[in-house]
Amino acid sequence: MSSRLPLAAAAAACPVALGATILGAALVAPASAQDLTEVSFGTNWVAQAEHGGYYQAVADGTYEACGLKVTIVPGGPQVNNRALMLAGKVDFSMGGNLLQAFSAVREGIPLKVVAAHFQKEPQVILTHPGAAESFEDLKTLGTLYIGDNGFQSYYQWMMTAYGFKEETRKPYTFNPAPFIADEDSGQQGYVTSEPYAVETEGGFKPDVWSLADAGFSTYATTVETMQATIDETPEVVKCFVEGSAIGWATYLYGDPSAANALIQADNTDMSDAQIAFSIEAMKEYGIVDSGDALEFGIGAVKGATVKDFYDKMVEAGVTEAGLDLEMVYTEDFANSGVALEVKKKLTE
Repeated sequence: MSSRLPLAAAAAACPVALGATILGAALVAPASAQDLTEVSFGTNWVAQAEHGGYYQAVADGTYEACGLKVTIVPGGPQVNNRALMLAGKVDFSMGGNLLQAFSAVREGIPLKVVAAHFQKEPQVILTHPGAAESFEDLKTLGTLYIGDNGFQSYYQWMMTAYGFKEETRKPYTFNPAPFIADEDSGQQGYVTSEPYAVETEGGFKPDVWSLADAGFSTYATTVETMQATIDETPEVVKCFVEGSAIGWATYLYGDPSAANALIQADNTDMSDAQIAFSIEAMKEYGIVDSGDALEFGIGAVKGATVKDFYDKMVEAGVTEAGLDLEMVYTEDFANSGVALEVKKKLTE
């Protein structure tokens, strides 16, 4: 890998007008193709605005500014990019929330979370307008449509922390029609997606109840990599983590059009309206930029937050006690605050 100006210094040195996009190519002199280290990043679903920061860093040259040529490998129902990372086929993979990382430690898999680009779990419960006054009021509904994965994870926490009943839950089949038809029901969803689907298909704007705001304190949309990658190429990990943070700041606060074009090239079913809704929801609910990110920058990972969530999951019986949490994550890359100055320049 060729020598590069550190991203933090480059970002701070680049004057940016309000609303402008920070181009990675403008941060440093362009690298020739042979100077770049090729790495791949496997996402956990098809291309969408929820992956926008990574596409932004590809589109505007931010990754190239510190010496990487990044290929984004979209996930999907028939793609398991995490397994591909374990097999050495991709270098980084997108995790869901911290429960996956806890499971990896329990199974002795030598990977770590190196960044968390969602500071808040995007999972929510939707209700009909006025059907509940608070998150706890959701217990009074006749039915909650929750998928199997949700039932085995956050719904166990909801039962422990709030007293929800197992019999209230019915399986969610990713079809909003039963919820739309029943005013005495609630439905799981991502804040960036299902509210839009319900409003489009049901003709009403649902009330949205955030699991994160109710205390489900996990990070989400994590970046995982193998311990060997950290040990052997820490400069690659640093570039990818910091480049992604800058990409997210630019995507949310600058001009996301170039990233959106790449998203739609990878996913031709993704509409302009859905992308716009998702970006606005990420901003409104602080999905990317809240919590630890306000002090340490987008992507921050702090041990205290990991432990808080772990303790809750142990209490709820979702994961077992006794895990060595230092094997779950590292703070070595994500807390440099590299995106704070970028955000400041874009929002001044």
